[in-house]
Amino acid sequence: MSGRRTAVVTGGGSGMGRAIVHRLAADGLAVAIVDLDAGSAEAVAEEVRRDGGEAIAVGGVDVSDRERVDAAVRTVRDALGPVLVLVNNAGITGFREFMSITDEKWRRMMAVNLDGPFYCTRAVLPDMIEAGWGRIVNISSSSAQGGQQYMAHYVAAKAGVIGFTKALALEFGPKGITVNTIPPGFIDTPMLRESERRGMFAGTVADIAQATPVRRPGRPEDIAAACSFLVSDEAGYVTGQIMGVNGGRNT
Repeated sequence: MSGRRTAVVTGGGSGMGRAIVHRLAADGLAVAIVDLDAGSAEAVAEEVRRDGGEAIAVGGVDVSDRERVDAAVRTVRDALGPVLVLVNNAGITGFREFMSITDEKWRRMMAVNLDGPFYCTRAVLPDMIEAGWGRIVNISSSSAQGGQQYMAHYVAAKAGVIGFTKALALEFGPKGITVNTIPPGFIDTPMLRESERRGMFAGTVADIAQATPVRRPGRPEDIAAACSFLVSDEAGYVTGQIMGVNGGRNT
């Protein structure tokens, strides 16, 4: 399939999502930034437009709200056409001792990090099925591969994303749709720096970088580069895969 394609990137207003938006726009896709923070989404869309790309912002969208997700996808479809690329990047994190995880915090973690990808995928799949071509990339977490103390609710949700990816890949591969997941490793984002400030992991970012085989933290652009490949035509034979981008911390 050729011609301009439309991508939706959830959580595209900052961090890894922002880097993914810029990379996909540079690759020639029209990109919709779907984010809870309307101001951040619009700022990134304006950055893309200044660089000569095509982007719109759809702000105020909580991905755990099915109705808002459906409305957002309708807005994107009306403005940019059918959605053939989806990057499920929006998510929340949290550090808490297991016995302190309340029902409310457990459900909220699942709602954003697992229900969100479910709702977003359901909303765009009809476009992909009709086109006979689609690319879905789910951003999971390396913590779902190796575990992480004080993050049982987060790890459980992200592990669910990995299983979700594999099941969808099997079901929709015959329809020309690939589904893969990137579990980022130690990526230098505002969320990571906030966790460092709060003392939520042993040592500093620099300390952990020195224990990483490539001796640096990851950059959002590292995730964006992997995402760029997975949504390309060249990745048509890659589906149901876990593409770790972690500097060798998990192999």
